Amino acid sequence: MTARGDSPGPGPEATARVLARAAAGAVEAVGGYAGGVYLRSSTEELLLAVLLGLPAPLFRPWWRIQTNRPYPVAEAYRSGQSVHLPDAEAAMRRFPQLMAGLPLPFGSLYEPVTAGPERFGVLMVLRPATPGVPVGAADRARMREAAAALARELSALAAAGAPVVWEGDPADVPAPPAPDGAGGAGPAVDRLAQAVLSLDRQGRIRFANTAAETLLGLSGARLLGRVLWEAAPWLGHRAYEDHFRAVFLSTEAVHFPVRRGRHHARDWLSVDLYPGSDGLTVMIGAAEQPDYAPESVAQPGGGLGSVADRASALYRPVALAIALTEAVTARQVSAVVTEELLPAFGGRQLAIYLLDERHLYLAWETGFPQGFLNRFDGVSLDTRLPGVETLTTGRPLFFESMEKLAAAYPGIPLDAHLGARAFLPLIASGRPVGSCILGFDTPRGFSPEERTVLTALAGLIAQALERAKRYDNEAARARGLQSALLPHRLPVCAHVDTVARYLPGTVGMDIGGDWYDVVETDDGRLALVIGDVQGHGVAAAATMGQLRSAVRAFALSGSTPQEVMSGTNRLLIDLDPGQFASCCYVSLDPATGFVRAVRAGHPQPLLRHPDGRTEVLDLAGGVVLGIDPQASYPVTELRLARGSVLALYTDGLVEKPGVDIDVGVERLRTALAAARPSPLTETADRLIGEAGGSTDRPDDIALLLALRTGGAA
Repeated sequence: MTARGDSPGPGPEATARVLARAAAGAVEAVGGYAGGVYLRSSTEELLLAVLLGLPAPLFRPWWRIQTNRPYPVAEAYRSGQSVHLPDAEAAMRRFPQLMAGLPLPFGSLYEPVTAGPERFGVLMVLRPATPGVPVGAADRARMREAAAALARELSALAAAGAPVVWEGDPADVPAPPAPDGAGGAGPAVDRLAQAVLSLDRQGRIRFANTAAETLLGLSGARLLGRVLWEAAPWLGHRAYEDHFRAVFLSTEAVHFPVRRGRHHARDWLSVDLYPGSDGLTVMIGAAEQPDYAPESVAQPGGGLGSVADRASALYRPVALAIALTEAVTARQVSAVVTEELLPAFGGRQLAIYLLDERHLYLAWETGFPQGFLNRFDGVSLDTRLPGVETLTTGRPLFFESMEKLAAAYPGIPLDAHLGARAFLPLIASGRPVGSCILGFDTPRGFSPEERTVLTALAGLIAQALERAKRYDNEAARARGLQSALLPHRLPVCAHVDTVARYLPGTVGMDIGGDWYDVVETDDGRLALVIGDVQGHGVAAAATMGQLRSAVRAFALSGSTPQEVMSGTNRLLIDLDPGQFASCCYVSLDPATGFVRAVRAGHPQPLLRHPDGRTEVLDLAGGVVLGIDPQASYPVTELRLARGSVLALYTDGLVEKPGVDIDVGVERLRTALAAARPSPLTETADRLIGEAGGSTDRPDDIALLLALRTGGAA
């Protein structure tokens, strides 16, 4: 048990017992064979707190789920809605990444555990697939009832001081008592030359015949209750995890060869796994040496001998490809490789080098000692290093131990004495992109199937990096254009301070059409302008520049606010860029505080009064620019007292996917009310700070603040 709680009261053990009881009840209620509960953590992750009916170590890659990832657990938590997947086809259609890692026939149900606005986590049940038959209303209701009951218990635990935010690994849930004896079958099975074991749904041994005791070197009494992989460590190698996952999740038998040692051919054994609703039967017997038996210091890393393994090998490129489609920059591509590729093959180290002017430069690293790879940064293609030669030859290089790597490249610096390395060329459509290094903490072989899969994945990574490079170049050009179009500084004006902030989006094409401006007119008034061109990219930025120039020209010509907006609207329609824009234009007399404002489909400004009272203004408005050439834009008049702050902003500051925009506006209003009006720069930084810290910002943001400091009271 690794969950922790700092507050007094019931400890994490009490929380685990409640979770286990709820999961067991849900499994029984809907006819499942396994279940568990994910709880929220202190980070943006859901952590598997308890798992029943499955050996937790086999499912370690799914112990931690990011709340923004396309997995059913995350969707149920984010949306607060149930997720029901009756079969593999439904799961593949909605969550291909889940099936890429678990390409097996099973059904699954996910129910959010909530109490009012409090979101605790997700209750999960796995059960046999029902192809073509949706989850029935009765089972849906049972899952809702189980989740509601669990939410009530967690609320009570939280009130008593028990931890309901999980940190660490799944809790160790005690197994149910073993059944008494094996009946008359015991003597019959003892006569077999093959080792026969019976496991429960969590991999614990419930029966072992005499041959199994001899094979494992332990008496029956010492075997009972032990996890199979503890009693037979050679079965716990990562190479065989896919086999066991397949037999625990599906109803099909699995057969594969395994190597117990490496002294002679008789070390090879055949393993047969037969699943059932209450457990697993394991039969182990002698086997001939398979065709692939490399003289390695370790077993091959992923035998891929069963149907399930071949399916997993097929789906791994699919999983990575799906994740890579969401990655835009080279850094995002590298992060996806770290999250998807390393866990699939049990790797711990990753380095990606990109080619530029016949030199390889380090673009990403994880798992290596700090500073170790610096010596290889910027090496030329003439250097004899495996990371270079894999690219120049186009041939992947696999080293089953660090000794073999050192022998092939004498004198090469090594970061460890134990382990294995794979060097993969990153080549996209015949063009060299760079090289990828995968590191493993222990020696291991690479089967032909693994080499094929890794080589194919390297091609996908290369294509994604090539696409990211084009994106980075286009984004740099677009950012340069946008920077040139936005004002470099705002005018200094008597009686009014102005401050502006701009943040680009962080996902997709991260340049938009938001703009702001402050214009001093000939009559001594100050024009405050903010706008947002629909869409993103160079076209939106170009349109933004044209509109900013148009508004400035109209303002300097002495046009009224209504004339400024109407003229800009007609100009945008005449330009016919296929885009429209929102805008808010405020004409302010600094001496008197008198304001005349017009609005074209733009969010309402905020006004903070000198006493701190902050309101959302109710400016009359017309349609967005670029739609109706006859549109009218009524003027609203008001007065700013000395010490008032006017806030103009674009919707990127208040909008979040799945959240009503009014919630964001109210959050901004509250923040402005709590901020000190002076210095205005600190207020601007505070208002934009929360949005600036987000790594998932689909839209750009503009903010313009004006503080009236002098003139008539």
